[in-house]
Amino acid sequence: MFGLIVAALLFNCAAFMTNKRLTKNQIIHIWTFTIALQNIVDLYLSTKYEAYWYFTKEIKWESFPARVVLIPAVNMLFLSWYPFRDSLSKRVVCFISFWILIVLYEASALLPEPWGYLRYGWWNLIYSALSYPFLLILILKYYQWICRVESYKP
Repeated sequence: MFGLIVAALLFNCAAFMTNKRLTKNQIIHIWTFTIALQNIVDLYLSTKYEAYWYFTKEIKWESFPARVVLIPAVNMLFLSWYPFRDSLSKRVVCFISFWILIVLYEASALLPEPWGYLRYGWWNLIYSALSYPFLLILILKYYQWICRVESYKP
């Protein structure tokens, strides 16, 4: 639990203190989208199929921070730091670097308590590493869509 609290505090502080790009409206959209997507995925992979879980297989309040405040802050960091207008090579380097950092963070979340909070059933780090590029692209596309909707004038 200690590791989850520390990570949630650090990621949220970093996300809100370093944000120079995202508007309040975009932050609300990113948080809502992330929480909804994560909980839908967790409902099936964690609860129904027991692929992974937070702390224990049961649904408990101690897993609430992992489901609600951790990943939205990470997505804010990614979108705040992503070089949208830079060269393709800089965007690829940023994307791959963030991908590697997320996989390394997940590996650290697998540590025993009090640092770790994530447990695997049949899931493994390879599955996560393979899914993260799709999730990062999804959050990039969602953000770009939000920007287009905000600039739309009927």
